[in-house]
Amino acid sequence: MNHRITPLSPGLYLVSTPIGTARDITLRALDTLASADLLVAEDTRSLKKLLSIHGVPLGDRPVWAYHDHSGAGVRQKIMAEIAAGRSVAYASEAGTPMVSDPGFDLVRAAVQDGAPVTGAPGPTAAIAALVLSGLPTDRFLFLGFLPPKSQARRRALAEIADVPASLVIYESPKRVQGLLADLAAELGPDRDAALCRELTKHFEEILRAPLGALGDALDGRSIKGECVMVIGPPVARDMSDDALRALVVEALQTGSVRDAAALVAERHGVPRKAAYRMALELEKDKDT
Repeated sequence: MNHRITPLSPGLYLVSTPIGTARDITLRALDTLASADLLVAEDTRSLKKLLSIHGVPLGDRPVWAYHDHSGAGVRQKIMAEIAAGRSVAYASEAGTPMVSDPGFDLVRAAVQDGAPVTGAPGPTAAIAALVLSGLPTDRFLFLGFLPPKSQARRRALAEIADVPASLVIYESPKRVQGLLADLAAELGPDRDAALCRELTKHFEEILRAPLGALGDALDGRSIKGECVMVIGPPVARDMSDDALRALVVEALQTGSVRDAAALVAERHGVPRKAAYRMALELEKDKDT
């Protein structure tokens, strides 16, 4: 394929790369990679392989690495190239730069320096998973990677349990079962969800089920490939104050305010904040 090689204005160009299937790259992305004076990549080997697949000539142009372990020195060198009038294309290892990858500091530096920043949009696992999940897409919250430890992860989930939106979470295959257990505990086992694995690749798999059932289905199974979890928004159930009070009173007999609220919310599908407020009021009444 002949790629359009045209001079690019000085600046930083963010190039989205395929998350699996190499043919998902856009023509504009290929033109940008063919034309930029300097190529910068989260993984230089992945970028060079992508260039080879699509027949993009590298010539004598340099390819620099910029990743999680790159320091300010590398960032300053890149900015110096832009200041000298060169075009720099930055590509993530897979997907869209700045979405759970190390490009954020680079873009921030470019913005602070007043350097032009533009992008060649393309694939991102978060959006691909969201649209394949079958869950509501009109409002969603992208959470990236949650903390790897269960206790910290559950605290993070508790903070957004009642957000009226679908949730999108990235996770490694080694931790996905632990994530599912914490999701079921904090959001409730009946909350609709989808596990999207190996997106756009040969073994792509979408598992759609409530969180509890999804955890049971994966119990003992070896998971491979990067995973994206999509969880549907909470389904609020109408409940009178008297009915909620009775449930919370019962739960408080065996648990703290927080535990009672979590139990009532999980078992009866009421908003966690409403259950917590009721539990707090009951505890205050008991102390007066």
